[in-house]
Amino acid sequence: PIDPLAWLSAPCVMGVLNITPDSFSDGGEFLDPVAALRRLGAIARDGAVICDVGAESTRPGAMPVPSDEQLRRLEPVLNAMSAGCGIAISIDTASAAVARAALDAGAVLVNDITAGRGDPGLLTLVAERGAAVCLVHMQGEPRTMQEAPRYEDVTGDVAAFLEERLAAAVAAGIPETNVLLDPGIGFGKRLDDNLTLLRELPRLAVLGRPLVIGVSRKSMFGQLLGREVGERMAGSLAAGLMAIDRGAAVLRVHDIRETVDAIAVWQAVRGSG
Repeated sequence: PIDPLAWLSAPCVMGVLNITPDSFSDGGEFLDPVAALRRLGAIARDGAVICDVGAESTRPGAMPVPSDEQLRRLEPVLNAMSAGCGIAISIDTASAAVARAALDAGAVLVNDITAGRGDPGLLTLVAERGAAVCLVHMQGEPRTMQEAPRYEDVTGDVAAFLEERLAAAVAAGIPETNVLLDPGIGFGKRLDDNLTLLRELPRLAVLGRPLVIGVSRKSMFGQLLGREVGERMAGSLAAGLMAIDRGAAVLRVHDIRETVDAIAVWQAVRGSG
């Protein structure tokens, strides 16, 4: 069987391709199939090792998108994947139907913000296909998650949740070696929660699975720096490097080339390049 995490050489970069009208950073930019395929090629050229493709916005306040509409948006990219697009593909969905179509087209990873809770068939599907899964922590759901998030010990709560979902994935038949974990920066978290999670990543690394961190252009940098979405690259790079320094394996980013360069310099200074 093919290793679904053969692309993973920590630390590495996961590019983001949102085929949505309403994603917070690039909504509407890649709804056109030609633009989406051009972006996929650029993500590969710029040094990402995998591209996370999604057709449902998960920004705060977003409404769910039916799986048939997700599939309609994804069709040109799925066709390109089947023809071989030169980069590993992750499908960003909580829907087993959407995941199935993407896995049929050659995707190797399902990135599920509900960590297998959104669609009871998803973890079983991943197990049957020998694919990998990324389990994300989210308090609530995108539509309501930022209304009043509360934690006693955010890192402890997130660690307990991810440990429980990892056990659920293994119980569904997914080998533990095919699971990635994501603390869900910005998914039902306050600014202090996000900063604490980044600071305390070693407490999550002890779960023993590669950590995926998505901080790119998020609203925390608007709060910290007063910057609009298009002006958050420096903040994203700084937080990303801090995350890698604390054990993150994969950075999920919009600014691929800049992040790849920043990691290369970090590795050179550290002496592990």
